[in-house]
Amino acid sequence: MGTELAEASAAACDVFGEVDEALRQNLTALMREGPEDRLTLTENAQPAIMANAIATLRVLEHDFGVKLAEHGHCVAGHSLGEYTALAAVNAFGLAETARLLKLRGWSMQKAVPVGEGTMAVLLGADIDQAKALAEAAAQGEVCEVANDNDPSQVVLSGHTGAIERAVALTKEHGIKRGMILNVSAPFHSSLMQPAAERMAHALAATPPRAFALPLYANVTAAPVTDPEEERTLLVEQVTGRVRWRETVLAMRADGVEHFVELGGKVVGPMVSRTDREAQVTSLVTMQDLEAFAKEIA
Repeated sequence: MGTELAEASAAACDVFGEVDEALRQNLTALMREGPEDRLTLTENAQPAIMANAIATLRVLEHDFGVKLAEHGHCVAGHSLGEYTALAAVNAFGLAETARLLKLRGWSMQKAVPVGEGTMAVLLGADIDQAKALAEAAAQGEVCEVANDNDPSQVVLSGHTGAIERAVALTKEHGIKRGMILNVSAPFHSSLMQPAAERMAHALAATPPRAFALPLYANVTAAPVTDPEEERTLLVEQVTGRVRWRETVLAMRADGVEHFVELGGKVVGPMVSRTDREAQVTSLVTMQDLEAFAKEIA
């Protein structure tokens, strides 16, 4: 992750170096060499994914002259990506973002003992089907919609028993398939309340500053421009639903036609499945960046 960018661009290399320094760990080596089981620990994965996306943005801006503030209409990010989006519009500094995400990942991991909670993806399910399934499977435990990703993909989160019941009940609810995810905790559920409390303290000490562009928040699927409001929403996001499908539709309704994903090809496909008329570009390699810069020149 990020190796090609770091080898090709000093701007990318500087990003990874700053994140390593901020976290006082060689996260860059972990991203480049593994081991994978350490990289995928959420306290490492969250800042690593952010660093890769911001490195992509810095290369686009410094090496190819495409400035987000000049060409962008707004920003948004899925779950931890909301912090990346805030870093991209200067609401947080890079080092601040890395430290916040390190804490966020650690806090979410520690909120629930290992094995007590998990998540499942529902394929071929809309939000109403997912809500009905979650209610039927709960049986006194937590079973909640965590991510409304697109019209055909919803993620549930909660106690392990409840999530297992939900997967077993998918066919009865007209859902194509349910699969337990290989995650370490039940993210974006009410079980994450201890993590939300830790993030409330952290964000009080390191609040977001003014944004260069509006941000569409996960928990409201609406644009935010006030830093204090966004600080509150970031705390709510820990336990709240990621309303990505609604976010895409809101941005489309507000005139956004071209969506650009930085550093991966994950949320871009969700955008395409939500609105087939939307133009989606995923920027991962130097070749992607060069082609995109030429396209909008």
